[in-house]
Amino acid sequence: MKAVLTIAGSDSSGGAGIQADLKTIIAHQLFGESVITALTAQNTMGVTGVLDVDPAFVGQQIDAVFEDIRPDAVKVGMVSSPEIVAAIAEGLVRHRAENIVVDPVMVATSGSALIADAAVNALVERLFPLASVITPNIPEAEVLAGMGITAPDDVARAADLIAERCKAAGEGGAGSGDFGIPAIMIKGGHGVGDPDAADDYLRLAHGERVWLRGPRIANENTHGTGCSLSSAIACRLAQGFAVDVAVREAKAYVAGALAAGLNLGRGSGPLNHMWQYGPVPC
Repeated sequence: MKAVLTIAGSDSSGGAGIQADLKTIIAHQLFGESVITALTAQNTMGVTGVLDVDPAFVGQQIDAVFEDIRPDAVKVGMVSSPEIVAAIAEGLVRHRAENIVVDPVMVATSGSALIADAAVNALVERLFPLASVITPNIPEAEVLAGMGITAPDDVARAADLIAERCKAAGEGGAGSGDFGIPAIMIKGGHGVGDPDAADDYLRLAHGERVWLRGPRIANENTHGTGCSLSSAIACRLAQGFAVDVAVREAKAYVAGALAAGLNLGRGSGPLNHMWQYGPVPC
């Protein structure tokens, strides 16, 4: 059985973070492992508290995982401080990790900030050059590219600017792509074009660019969508799929989880991660 490691924060309500990642991994019939970077007090209505894990202990968790059941892919999610970013990067380099997917989680679905400003540069400089794929949404891409995104052409420009930042950070380093440039998937859930579409943009490491077209699913319960998508990509990479195929497969998985229409909580509820296995029992 292939193993996938998620390095992320814990969501006490179970809809995002480590919990969503592990549900996604199980849904793909793989073995899930976890390194917890932070504890959060949150539910479908918002985040009321964040408690970071000591960076040295984050490193200990990584060592414990890789020294026993080595993961075939790694997903990195919520990382709220530069020190934790450094601990993760050093651990992944130390163990020569492969198939790394980085979801630069900055803001929760509810709108609550989850990352310190100083950690953003650390992500770009330390983790992006190690990644096979990064998966910012449009607001995150705006921060990473340093520009506003209001039209489809802006999405393409932002991806190129992010790639340039990654190349500058990864040259001469341990980057897994072309001079440390990962594939960049800018998620279209926030929408910049057709209001009835949820089109994602993929810029592959070698420069090929493609729009991943899809209909917008009428479901306001989107808590944990980004976490689940990046974990699904890691699962497909662990199973040996090429990046472009892994991204497409992951997009289809999340679309199905949204279309299943699970409705829990008083805010933006979670997905039905097990939608492929039949309807939810009454």
